[in-house]
Amino acid sequence: MTFADFHRSLEQDAPPAGLSPALVALWHDGRGDWERAHAVAQDIEDKPGAWVHAYLHRKEGDVGNARYWYHRAGATPASGPLEAEWQAIVRVLLEEAASSG
Repeated sequence: MTFADFHRSLEQDAPPAGLSPALVALWHDGRGDWERAHAVAQDIEDKPGAWVHAYLHRKEGDVGNARYWYHRAGATPASGPLEAEWQAIVRVLLEEAASSG
């Protein structure tokens, strides 16, 4: 799946089949449903999930909690526009999915 495909899928009622949980969380956030995105992210135990969780807490304005999750993800805390971070995470996770699938 390309980034353009993922972005177009935001117009659908449900996330595309086969997405990783981290991408499902970002899909919900991309549709404006932070609560659902966070609920999905809370159940992810890997580094991509921690990165998404960090982004979501940054978006929420909880910088301290975001910092904790960036650390768990092994990622540098972001400071740029939230939309740019969302796009960057989606792109990285889609690339990882393509290379492992």
